Amino acid sequence: MEAQETIYCRGHPFVLGNHTTTFEVTREGHLTKNGNCIIGIAADKGCDGLSPEFKRVLSHDDTVLHTRLSCEGITAEVKSRGSFGLTLDHPTDIVWRRSSFVCGRTIGIVSDHVAATLPKTLIAHLVAEKEMIIVLTAKRPG
Repeated sequence: MEAQETIYCRGHPFVLGNHTTTFEVTREGHLTKNGNCIIGIAADKGCDGLSPEFKRVLSHDDTVLHTRLSCEGITAEVKSRGSFGLTLDHPTDIVWRRSSFVCGRTIGIVSDHVAATLPKTLIAHLVAEKEMIIVLTAKRPG
């Protein structure tokens, strides 16, 4: 069982990319230096904008979420897990977490990358306000 989503967003001069436990994209069109986990703004959807099919596949403990972040020819691959606890109902935010904490903003848990471990060249393009494409693929065995 597999489902896919694509999210479009852009960077901002205040993208820091130094958070050690999460990374986030948001529909919000602004960013302050306090948002050090945020790597993309002006996203075309938050968690609540994901398709019902994608949410259904992702909301199982055995689901693997593959996230591909692409900006200006730089690509980062992130592997996370889904969870039965995901509600995916936040209107603006999407968060990948190193921990297993879930809330309405969480899309992936036990992620193998966080903002601080993403390629510095990717972060530099986002600081320059370049566009980023995020491709999400949720795969469930069977």
